[in-house]
Amino acid sequence: MNFPENLKYTADHEWIKVEGDTALVGITDYAQKELGDIVFVDVTSEGETLSSGEVFGNIEAVKTVSELMLPAGGEVLELNPALADNPALVNSDPYGEGWIIKVKLSDPAEVNALMDAAAYKAQIGA
Repeated sequence: MNFPENLKYTADHEWIKVEGDTALVGITDYAQKELGDIVFVDVTSEGETLSSGEVFGNIEAVKTVSELMLPAGGEVLELNPALADNPALVNSDPYGEGWIIKVKLSDPAEVNALMDAAAYKAQIGA
């Protein structure tokens, strides 16, 4: 499994990559493997401002649906448009083309409280 060092991680298996006052959010390699084949990504919170830990959407695999939780508070700016036609990008490239949302962070420092790659690996026993 892959755990990029430049990302922060949540206990709910989301990752966040901060770029200035915006960030990309997706699910981890571990999460996509556990879910299996992703068939649909549903984000209904575009344009809304949410707090850290709030549900911003759902991800649907062949056998299950899981809630997606925001790692840090902010306004959901956009859903990755590529996922509409190809949700399997979350499986094939979870940290790249398979990002799920872009967020304008309310407080970028909030990300500092999240796990680094080593802490996340320890949590999942990798």
